[in-house]
Amino acid sequence: MPAVTKPANQKGDVLVDYEEKVFEDVKADPGEKALVTFHTVAFEGSIGLVNLLQATRLLRKGFETSVLLYGPGVTLGVQRGFPTLGDEAFPGHQAINKQLVKFMEEGGKVYACRFALQALYGHGEGALIPGIRPINPLDVLDIVLLHRKANAFILNTWTL
Repeated sequence: MPAVTKPANQKGDVLVDYEEKVFEDVKADPGEKALVTFHTVAFEGSIGLVNLLQATRLLRKGFETSVLLYGPGVTLGVQRGFPTLGDEAFPGHQAINKQLVKFMEEGGKVYACRFALQALYGHGEGALIPGIRPINPLDVLDIVLLHRKANAFILNTWTL
């Protein structure tokens, strides 16, 4: 049997070239917009958090960025915690909430469908993280169409 001669990885080791950037660092032109939509359940996978990080990155690149929470996506925008709201029951429990707050603090806009809040998940508008704007279900398509008309970058986030 062959012997392993390479020492075990140690904290601080570099395993990949994280400094090489292959593509230019794209920045938004003045007035450019971006929309990131979420039709995904909070904590059902990494996509909710990953694309919230992408939304924040778009904002920092200069895009006027909005997030749309609709269908099960509204579950990303509700206040959570245990044993009380805001408490972190386990490390990372508040990651999505904290990222949404950071995104809004940096100038991003977040919208949540009222139909999904009440009819699908039994929440009222008071359950939303402060700063999230509840919208009429008829606005869900219109925000997408408005961004399309503005030639915005649109990132659709779906999980089943």
